[in-house]
Amino acid sequence: MISIRNLDQYYGSSQILWDLSLEIPTGSCTCIMGRNGVGKTTLLKCLMGLLPVRNGEILIEDRPLQKRPAHERARAGIAYVPQGRDIFPQLTVEENLRCGLPCRTDNAREIPGEVFELFPVLRDMLERRGGDLSGGQQQQLAIARALVIDPRVLILDEPNEGIQPNIVKQIGDVITYLNDNGLTVVLVEQKLGFARRVGREFRLMKKGRIVAADAMANLSDDLIREHLAV
Repeated sequence: MISIRNLDQYYGSSQILWDLSLEIPTGSCTCIMGRNGVGKTTLLKCLMGLLPVRNGEILIEDRPLQKRPAHERARAGIAYVPQGRDIFPQLTVEENLRCGLPCRTDNAREIPGEVFELFPVLRDMLERRGGDLSGGQQQQLAIARALVIDPRVLILDEPNEGIQPNIVKQIGDVITYLNDNGLTVVLVEQKLGFARRVGREFRLMKKGRIVAADAMANLSDDLIREHLAV
């Protein structure tokens, strides 16, 4: 579904991504993994259109995306949950969720009931401000807001950072459910146990490049020591 070919990205004069290429299969849950500072978040932001690229192509179902702005990528069915969540703290839960509705292609004006089935706590907090929620509740809100657009691809950047264990388990259950029902998931995740639990594929990054790609079952101890161990 997603093809990234020969991608170069710079911050000023510093090159972050180097001739990076990868494929994300339709219906997969692909975990992008690597040590801190290798370019994982930069890659996701380039995929979502939040950072410009110097060279290369980004395609979804063979249609080029690299020159399209972020809001057009959202309308193309790509939803993004950034690291740190980035909900609107002064807006209510309901208002945060409604922010995703303009990106739907079916012109729906009501929040889909499925988001409350996946995250029941949000139904009881619709009138609360996003900034008053706990970290775990904010993460649930951020994922729910992304799902409001009815995406074909869900991108998550470290969704478990700073989250209590019971919410981590719930988020993992939701990701698995969505992926089992056909949603393509791209996940940056530092926690190896969680990645192995939900992921079907892995892509390992080192110094702005993809250095290994395979089914999650083939993530060996040697690869972990070489590219993930601290």
